[in-house]
Amino acid sequence: MHDPEALRSLHLKRFGADPAVFAAPGRVNLIGEHTDYAEGFVMPAAIDFATLAGISPRTDGKVVLFSENYGDELVYHAAALPSERTGHWSDYPLGVLAIFAGEGHKIPAFSLSLWGDVPLGSGLSSSAAVEVATAVAVESLLGIQYPGPVLARLCQRSENEFVGSSCGIMDQFISANGAKDHALLLDCRDLSFKLAPIPGDVALVIANTMVSHAITGGEYTSRRAQVEEAAAAIARHRPEVRFLRDATPEDLVKWGHEMSPEALKRARHVITENIRTVAAADALIHNDMKALGKLMAEAHQSYSKDFEASCAEADTMVGLAQDLPGLIGARLTGGGFGGCTVNLVQADQAQTFAASLGKRYEAATGIKPQIHICHASGGAHKIK
Repeated sequence: MHDPEALRSLHLKRFGADPAVFAAPGRVNLIGEHTDYAEGFVMPAAIDFATLAGISPRTDGKVVLFSENYGDELVYHAAALPSERTGHWSDYPLGVLAIFAGEGHKIPAFSLSLWGDVPLGSGLSSSAAVEVATAVAVESLLGIQYPGPVLARLCQRSENEFVGSSCGIMDQFISANGAKDHALLLDCRDLSFKLAPIPGDVALVIANTMVSHAITGGEYTSRRAQVEEAAAAIARHRPEVRFLRDATPEDLVKWGHEMSPEALKRARHVITENIRTVAAADALIHNDMKALGKLMAEAHQSYSKDFEASCAEADTMVGLAQDLPGLIGARLTGGGFGGCTVNLVQADQAQTFAASLGKRYEAATGIKPQIHICHASGGAHKIK
């Protein structure tokens, strides 16, 4: 993660004010893809990549947003902030401000500096990290503090309603509520959760395929529509099924013929992924790494073949990891269509694993990947 003192110095030099500094992490999802908007289960972990936000009040009625990553500054009047997206990086912090204003908060004048090391377009939730970092920073000026689950919901709304991405709650939730050295099993229906410890001798090796990932694209939207189509088909026979969270594999046997072939495959993934995700949390809690690895392998197969949200490069990355020493489990993580694989690896073999996987992938694809060894971190917080 970037040095918070470096951000503090950058902000002080740019705006002439000493900022309060906050951090919000990115995340890697160990298992549970495209289950969140079906009110199912997900099991992410916050990681030690984050967005830092430095904030200080202003006296001129302006809101000034600066991104060190983009080298870009934007100036607005606090009383006349944009009400709709522009397709610019600023949509993410502006969306948070729009939701806060809609909740009845008067947006004050301030300067905000953002600086993050969550790789963009990698499926590690750089957008949620920006949203949550912005939210906790602005909270400090408003003198309020929403509970973590509530803050996550507000940030999700900013992405749904302002940015225009139909994401579920997972990314914002884990960024706001993550716990060091733990994954988090989240019930996306009621936002209840439990922590599952990640053993100290296990590392998270995140391998970026370098294939760009963007959940605002048409593939994500079409998959979500197909999931909803499947739920509606089952609900004609079982009205209590509002989401695929309520459906079973037996429902697909009985009524799968009433939905499109694509919707049937998407539903099969979501329903079985929910089952796998709950089982994976139990495996972690009981330190059953063999069971966890098997569940991750099944999850990737389902994501690739039934949900069709993988890509050739990600399938290659997962395949090349299988016989490397130290591997516990590997799969594509995030919204799909590119991005990163997550590999659970014995910590004492993580460095060798990462180097070997990188060489194998470059030899197979001609693409030099970025590979990072991470650990589960805490959620959003103020940096003293």
